Amino acid sequence: MLYHIFHWLNETGHRFPGSRLFDFITFRVLLAMLLSLVITTVYGKKLIRFLQKKQISESIREEGLAGEASKKGTPTMGGLIIVAAILIPTLLLANLNKVYIRLMLISTVWLAIIGFIDDYLKLKARRDAQQKGENYKKSNKDGLAGWFKILGQVGLGIIVGATLYFNANVKTWREFVGNPATRDTVTVFAKQVNGQTKYFTETKVPLTTIPFVKNHEFNYSKLLPASMRQYTWVLFILIVIFIITAVSNGANLTDGLDGLATGTSALIGVLLGIFAYASGNLVFADYLNIMYIPNLGELSIFIAAMIGACIGFLWYNSYPAQVFMGDTGSLTLGGIIAALAIIVHKELLIPIFCGVFFVESLSVMIQVAYFKYTKKKYGEGRRIFLKSPIHHHYQVKGYHEVKIVTRFWIITVLCVVLSIVTLKLR
Repeated sequence: MLYHIFHWLNETGHRFPGSRLFDFITFRVLLAMLLSLVITTVYGKKLIRFLQKKQISESIREEGLAGEASKKGTPTMGGLIIVAAILIPTLLLANLNKVYIRLMLISTVWLAIIGFIDDYLKLKARRDAQQKGENYKKSNKDGLAGWFKILGQVGLGIIVGATLYFNANVKTWREFVGNPATRDTVTVFAKQVNGQTKYFTETKVPLTTIPFVKNHEFNYSKLLPASMRQYTWVLFILIVIFIITAVSNGANLTDGLDGLATGTSALIGVLLGIFAYASGNLVFADYLNIMYIPNLGELSIFIAAMIGACIGFLWYNSYPAQVFMGDTGSLTLGGIIAALAIIVHKELLIPIFCGVFFVESLSVMIQVAYFKYTKKKYGEGRRIFLKSPIHHHYQVKGYHEVKIVTRFWIITVLCVVLSIVTLKLR
């Protein structure tokens, strides 16, 4: 909103000192991060007091884990402040006419609502049990039904996938090599890049980047036989649905130790910000030999707000946590990361830079599958890990919570660096 106000004032000649700063993305990126930090650190404390007053607290399963008892009664649904710290700076400072900004605002609100309903229903189940005088025990059946949560993620996947495939403003530039005069079926236009004249064409084909491969662009339509390539949009939307569902649930599973999901999401956000800025800048995209995506630079403001929100929330969520983000925060952050990765065409890198999320999800799937298999074969369920997700496995082994979280952050840093290296190493 502020961007549009200052832009209108500049166009109408009503300028005043500093108004032209809003024309620079870098200024708005820094301001968005600063504003999100202020919102989470200043108003985060007020939210914690409100949650404590309303007795909106986390219920902990009695599983014999270290520090379990001390977490009882800790306020939850703190993800509300993360969502606010993302939305407010973006609405104030970003160009809301850009399709990518609108898409990320919709994604944030959509998943925040799903997470909020899930947290609310869990809280309601606990209060109902207390009113009946029963001893409440947290159950996997509490909260939003699993199928409904998946349905919500599928719905968002359809919105994101359909927008990226069909919206006229979503396109990429590819360098045209050869004589432009011989290309009569596609518009070729010239641009000055680093003092050289280069020719480009616009394309809307669904591309992605293959890491560590020299000719690193892959067209999803090649996964289908030539006779069925008119249905590429169906395949693309299905892939988007899978990615959003997998990453948002992976972030949700990771949110089991103080600061683990928050810090990991902030580090991943830094990487996605680098990808968005590089792909949205023709000079950097040409130097790195990556696809140029017009209008993508504006997305850096949204990502900066997300990073600031995570870092600010970490002030209260680090060990010992004063507040938990709940599904309101974890589902939202995971969905945001997935959508951003798809927008910047780096979804095949997700297993690398979301390595912690990936391993957490994989540990649960392996544990459940092996338990069911051994129960069917031997009549008794057996486990591979002492407890899953895998961060609880290390808790049972005697590692302190802070050590586990710190080491998982270090692993994420290594994964982020490796992902950055893929820009040139192929």
